[in-house]
Amino acid sequence: MPTRSGTHVKYACPVALTVLLLPLAACGSDGADNAPDRTPGKSPAAAAETPRPGDQKVTISWKGHKRVYTVHAPPGFSRTERLPLVVAMHPYPGDGRAAAAISGLNTKADKENFLVAYPDGLNKGFNALICCGTEDDVGFIRTMTKRLTRTWNADPDRVYATGISNGGDMSYKLAVELPHTFAAIAPVSGGYLGPHTEDASYIPKTPVSVITFLGGADQYFAPMDKGIKTWQQRLSCTPGRPDTLKNHIKKTAAKCRDGSDVVVYRLPDMGHAWPNGAGGGMADPTAGINATDLMWEFFKSHTRTAA
Repeated sequence: MPTRSGTHVKYACPVALTVLLLPLAACGSDGADNAPDRTPGKSPAAAAETPRPGDQKVTISWKGHKRVYTVHAPPGFSRTERLPLVVAMHPYPGDGRAAAAISGLNTKADKENFLVAYPDGLNKGFNALICCGTEDDVGFIRTMTKRLTRTWNADPDRVYATGISNGGDMSYKLAVELPHTFAAIAPVSGGYLGPHTEDASYIPKTPVSVITFLGGADQYFAPMDKGIKTWQQRLSCTPGRPDTLKNHIKKTAAKCRDGSDVVVYRLPDMGHAWPNGAGGGMADPTAGINATDLMWEFFKSHTRTAA
């Protein structure tokens, strides 16, 4: 989604130019499993990783490319226990290290006992809704998630996605295009926007709850705000009365026809950032709320609905 120059943030594919740029800048990638996949167009998978506490970088061959993700497992991790899994996606340009540094999810995972996977976008971006790339990242992340549920024994009923900017956009794309996979998503400074979303049928086919954080000072607030409103309209969500928190933050909560929930935090003074993030130029320590804490509490209260 955005590129960064110093403290300035701008989209690599501006919303106003989305339609014009789509043929040149579509985005995404797909993965591989432990056993060699002989499907035409795919490459055999790399050797299986060894599940253990701490960080482990994993490389797999996928559609002619080496794709990389990093798994963080909490202290005392054992495959005998099924743990929740959070897939955390970086901004553009970036990688999994950036997502970990901004979000502080490793510290949260160590305290709350869950797994985190940080996929690297090819050429530092994900093929999300308006940017960045041409890879089948939906397929790559589907394969990564399947490997983690099998090899690391992650709980398939407690798989979640989050990300900032380009990674936040990607969270929405995964919710729609990978049915029966994610119980909830938490886009941060990301949006349900772009040409795909102009089709009213582009919505999750299975319930996926959403918690999202939008900065009123973000130059892309208007399209992102419109996007989450469109999401709620299409899923027939009924919002409750807004709550006003400190720093004039507005929180709204809605229950949708399919049983999913939508919670939106609108932070009027925040730009394109992660509320109270752990570090880096996209973390806002003055935001007034902690997105990582709030999303984890939301994730804990949502499990995948049985197919």
